[in-house]
Amino acid sequence: MSDSQRFPVAAHVLAYLAHKDAISAASAVCSNELAQSVATNPVVVRRVTALLARAGLICTRRGASGGAWLARPAAEIGLDAVLRAVNGSAHMGVPPVGSKACPVGERLPGAVRAAIAAANDAAARQLGRVSVADLLAAE
Repeated sequence: MSDSQRFPVAAHVLAYLAHKDAISAASAVCSNELAQSVATNPVVVRRVTALLARAGLICTRRGASGGAWLARPAAEIGLDAVLRAVNGSAHMGVPPVGSKACPVGERLPGAVRAAIAAANDAAARQLGRVSVADLLAAE
């Protein structure tokens, strides 16, 4: 799965868990069901849920009766936390190295890098204003 797809898949998984009211091990949702909802492979879902679990956003249990559930209420999970959990960014690319022999090439990469960092910060701030619960309300 590409880096650019981890965030949308993670947001979908969290919203689906909230929709299913999966708030404890007793109400865990299996990766096959999550994958059907996202329309992707269960392996993709398991990779994303591992990242979400490592970030403390969900809990998981392996095995035949395994699955995932929210570690805290959906209203308390901001999309900025989801983006961080999956190591995401605005994916605007990486500036080329540039040529040291060129007056533009030696300065431009740093300026472009700073602009990308500012865009990523702005995206994270905006995402922090939206919770997983808000995603469900927008349905």
